[in-house]
Amino acid sequence: MTGYVYMTASQKGGTIYIGVTNDLARRMPEHKTGQGSSFTSRYGVQRLVWYEEYFDITDAIQRETSLKRWPRQWKVELIEETNPEWFELFRGIGW
Repeated sequence: MTGYVYMTASQKGGTIYIGVTNDLARRMPEHKTGQGSSFTSRYGVQRLVWYEEYFDITDAIQRETSLKRWPRQWKVELIEETNPEWFELFRGIGW
């Protein structure tokens, strides 16, 4: 089963949330409507700023676990390698 590890943020340089899912197109609208994570609702981390796709969900879970141990600066650098302005990457179903 395919898996995704992703980071959402409140704004550029803001609070970062790291998550994992088997369906990013379903999960992102859940974050935006406050479903499934009280953290994302509380801190407004609804902007998808980075993600990786994995062939196997277990690989995505391992990557998520690893990223959560990283210092904040490493996470910021990972985001900014591909999205230096922290633009919203999710544009809706079929994005």
